[in-house]
Amino acid sequence: MIQLDFSKLPQQLLTTVITDASNGQVLMVAYMNEESWQKTLASGETWFWSRSRQALWHKGETSGNTQKVVAIRVDCDADTLLISVTPAGPACHTGHYSCFYRDIEGNEI
Repeated sequence: MIQLDFSKLPQQLLTTVITDASNGQVLMVAYMNEESWQKTLASGETWFWSRSRQALWHKGETSGNTQKVVAIRVDCDADTLLISVTPAGPACHTGHYSCFYRDIEGNEI
């Protein structure tokens, strides 16, 4: 079974769920800080805060797999975002369409 990593607790970061606007499938979960939020609003493409690199990143800056924002929703506590996008390629850094391509046993689905 895949071991879950609970070691990264967001601080001043909004959990952000990204879905494909054409079919509603969840593509990825990432985090936004104030700067990435503002850049997303200004550019119309997704920007995130990388917890591992401790840096701002524009989705697709190296791969070309950008995400054009179609709609943004916020949850009832105003601490989680749901962003629907039109993806220009796979969302996952592994090359998979979605980061959620395995079941809990590690089998590709």
